[in-house]
Amino acid sequence: MNSPASLVDELMAQLQGAPLQQMAQQLGTSPAQAESAVGAALPLLLGTLGRNAAQPQGAMDLFGALQRDHSGGPDLGGLLGSLLGGGAGSGGGQPDGAAILGHIFGGNQQRAEAGLGQATGLGANAGQLLQMLAPIVMSFLAQRMSAGGMDAGGLGQALGQEQARVQQQGGLGGGLLGSLLDQDGDGQVGLGDLLKMGGGLLGGRR
Repeated sequence: MNSPASLVDELMAQLQGAPLQQMAQQLGTSPAQAESAVGAALPLLLGTLGRNAAQPQGAMDLFGALQRDHSGGPDLGGLLGSLLGGGAGSGGGQPDGAAILGHIFGGNQQRAEAGLGQATGLGANAGQLLQMLAPIVMSFLAQRMSAGGMDAGGLGQALGQEQARVQQQGGLGGGLLGSLLDQDGDGQVGLGDLLKMGGGLLGGRR
């Protein structure tokens, strides 16, 4: 029996073709490099969201943000068109990739960008790529959530499974996620790491 496609695989499939080519153009890189970088960035984003949603409060915060900011908006195709087609000037409640990244990574955002830039050869453009992907990931999760009738617990569970899968599969994304989550360098994500990350999780401090 085949295991269901991971969230990363599903989202990657939706980005094939024109979206990846447009990302490559915006980043000034080849489609192959863009695809490889997105292949590392998606596990990093979804895995970190999985860690954030591992605590009930984190799952509730994320669930609330998805309902408030990302449901009822354009579908993924429309969002891709507006994000990648240079439609930022069109108003239309453009999701703010930089703000979303701040919520996802908290104080680790620079480490995440630097690690991704180094691992993929994108360098300073890694931050730009993550800003493009953040609203896409959130919109995708909002769609999955409403289609599956998920509550906060179901969302936390789905993201937790995704995080475990990313770390199991390893590769670039898994390695980046592991090094980001293991703040104190002891090879294990312990309470100290969680406390260091906890302050910035999904804007917990108003």
